[in-house]
Amino acid sequence: MDLTVWRTFVTVCRLGSLSAAAAELHHTQSAVSRQIAGLERQFGVPLLERHARGVRPTAAGEVFRRHALAALHEADRAVRAVRELREGEAVRPLAVGATPSLAAGIVPQAVREMLEEAGPVRWSLLPALSAELHGRVAAGELDVAVVTDAPPGLPHDPRVEQHPLGADEMVVVLPTGHRLAGGGPLRMAELAGETWAEDNDGSAALLHRHAARAGVTARIDLAAADLPGKLALVATGHAVALVPGVLAPALRADVTAVPLADPPARGIHALTPRRDPHPRAALLLDRLAEGVRRARAGGPRPAPGSRSAASSSGAPGPGSG
Repeated sequence: MDLTVWRTFVTVCRLGSLSAAAAELHHTQSAVSRQIAGLERQFGVPLLERHARGVRPTAAGEVFRRHALAALHEADRAVRAVRELREGEAVRPLAVGATPSLAAGIVPQAVREMLEEAGPVRWSLLPALSAELHGRVAAGELDVAVVTDAPPGLPHDPRVEQHPLGADEMVVVLPTGHRLAGGGPLRMAELAGETWAEDNDGSAALLHRHAARAGVTARIDLAAADLPGKLALVATGHAVALVPGVLAPALRADVTAVPLADPPARGIHALTPRRDPHPRAALLLDRLAEGVRRARAGGPRPAPGSRSAASSSGAPGPGSG
């Protein structure tokens, strides 16, 4: 089947309009309508339904859209691979995924070290949560994904190879002027009255589990869409938050990371496809493992006036309260 028609259908679904798709694809609207009608005749079911503001896929159309989109992505990758081989690039582009906290520091640094050691290669980075990244590795869309086993954990999948990289202890992030910002390690009992912000279910589960173990309740009253949003709620004094320890060196300047007593931890893993691994994957895994080790050795950034900062300067530090 001509993939041009598939591309037309996917574009119509994305834009919700035959006329808008025609303009984007430089077709006439009647040509777009004919292509859609041809698909519907072939499948024997309607693929689009009209509504007040345009069109949307039917149930059958949505099923076809998802598969067509995957096929088009793979076709585009095939074309790029042939072009790059023709132009003399020996190694195919490296597609990397990472959770937001790991994409903020460890992964870019590991890729840089890999490039310095083995030479240039085109690469891309997709930040996403662990479940989505696992699915993309299994589907062959990513060569390496750096994820965590935070709840609900990583599934067993025969298509995916798991490579443990190390453990990461969570820390609590406070506004710089918070009464506890100069102390630590903190006990959960000291944070019992705080409002917490969270941006994903896995981190929330770790927080609830840790609080229950300490015999207190963590009130997650504020939800953020992503990690930057969660940190913004902390920086403006609305909440405190639990974040990965590996993120501490990359935090914004108006928040302070403080260690927890008996902190919750999560494992960091790299995922690779079992079939056709990328030639650079093994080297990148080595650099990632080293990055995790360095991050754990560094720990949270000391707050101004904290016991850690004071002891390094020889001055006495304030009590933790």
